[in-house]
Amino acid sequence: MTDLDHRYSDPETQPYGPPSGSLADLLERVLDKGIVIAGDIKIDLLDIELLTIRLRLFIASVDTAKKAGIDWWETDPALSSRAARDALAEENARLRERLDALEGAEETAGAVR
Repeated sequence: MTDLDHRYSDPETQPYGPPSGSLADLLERVLDKGIVIAGDIKIDLLDIELLTIRLRLFIASVDTAKKAGIDWWETDPALSSRAARDALAEENARLRERLDALEGAEETAGAVR
């Protein structure tokens, strides 16, 4: 072995930091604290803005997201059966109100004739 091979053979003198945790530890830390990735894509032509796309990505656990005030999946009918039932009940109530209004208008028009 050459001198270069032995230079970093002692773990305490290695130029790299201590070995990091596993991928599971990293994922647990990210989900516990959350991470935000943000970026903008802007397309200009001759100093005229044609298109702007704003990207925001928030990676976190459900509990961390709720602490941050993010809970859109609970109110999206495509993702939540409770939200779908609520949306259906709301639509049903609106249709009943319209039906009552139409029947009331029909009775009023029949009384006037």
